[in-house]
Amino acid sequence: MNILVLGSGMMGQAISYDLLNYSNFDNITIADINIKNLESAKKFLKNSNVIYKKIDVKNKNEIVKIFGKNNIAISAIPYNYNYGLSKIAISKKTHFIDLGGNNNIVKKQKSLFDEARKNEINIIPDCGLAPGITSIITKDIVDQIENIKFIKLRVGGLPLKPKPPLNYQIVFSPNGLINEYIEKSVILKNKNIIKKKSMTEIEKIYFPKPFGILESFLTSGGTSTLPYTYRDKIDYLDYKTIRYPGHCEKFKVLIDVILRNEKSIKINGVEIKPRDFLIEILNKLLPRNKKDVVLLKVESIGEKNGKKVSIDYTMIDYFNDEQNLTAMMRTTGFPVSIIAQMIERNIITKRGVYCPEEIIPCKKFFNELSRRNINILKEYKEI
Repeated sequence: MNILVLGSGMMGQAISYDLLNYSNFDNITIADINIKNLESAKKFLKNSNVIYKKIDVKNKNEIVKIFGKNNIAISAIPYNYNYGLSKIAISKKTHFIDLGGNNNIVKKQKSLFDEARKNEINIIPDCGLAPGITSIITKDIVDQIENIKFIKLRVGGLPLKPKPPLNYQIVFSPNGLINEYIEKSVILKNKNIIKKKSMTEIEKIYFPKPFGILESFLTSGGTSTLPYTYRDKIDYLDYKTIRYPGHCEKFKVLIDVILRNEKSIKINGVEIKPRDFLIEILNKLLPRNKKDVVLLKVESIGEKNGKKVSIDYTMIDYFNDEQNLTAMMRTTGFPVSIIAQMIERNIITKRGVYCPEEIIPCKKFFNELSRRNINILKEYKEI
């Protein structure tokens, strides 16, 4: 089988690294319009068997042609392309997997279910960290207990050595970060789908030293399809992003001031969109590629055999010096690769458009994470 990775940035490199080390694909192709990114990937992967292609994702003919040469395609590019790529994947009978993260795009992809099943392929969005790992953890909880009172998803990628004022570093696209902060957070409450303003409902959250007390707050994208999938099984479900204390308040000032008006502004006679201006500020202000950590905590309460129980999950994953991969690259890129390999090995056999909580076998997925030294501590107890 042949596999294509669209995008050779941080996540594309992490996905490709895992494919090289764990999969049995005959050919691995990495495609990107950015030559510098391709050269960076080539230098990082150090593997002469990988095929590197300059491809413009906006050129439909090029994408149709390269999809036709691959059994599976993975998108590690901005989510706004994923619906169009899904349609091309169906037409070429190529399985398609992406990082998701945008509720509207995923909803459009789900509308392609019948076409995907007819052409005997899978479209699987939301295969990264959150949604992704958190989606499969949620499935694991639902599979074990009933009358679930709540599931609270908490995830964050943080620099190990935070620098003020924002105590944050770029671990993925600044554009994606802004979307998480300004789009609505989707919550499940008493079988109702509720949308709340992001960067609100700040709460304290504790992790072992050296982290201690951190903050978490509502952001967009993390719950994705979970409120709809489990509307009749979970009373309350939400997702919050973890940051160092004070981050939310400070970052929100930037958003409120710069993005209060969507119209372009003139600076020295040049028209600039406020969002582009903010992205440029973040690129200049925030460090990147420094040592990081990904923190995850999922808490739940429900019933098992008539008894009240809790199931909690904790993950702390650090920058890997041996692999030279950030924790965010590992915990976002590796799950995508694992899911592609599940298709390759016929572990996933159902066909159609599915999100991870609908199709990924939990135990096998967690075992694959453990093989990569991404360990999720699970604590089950009666309360």
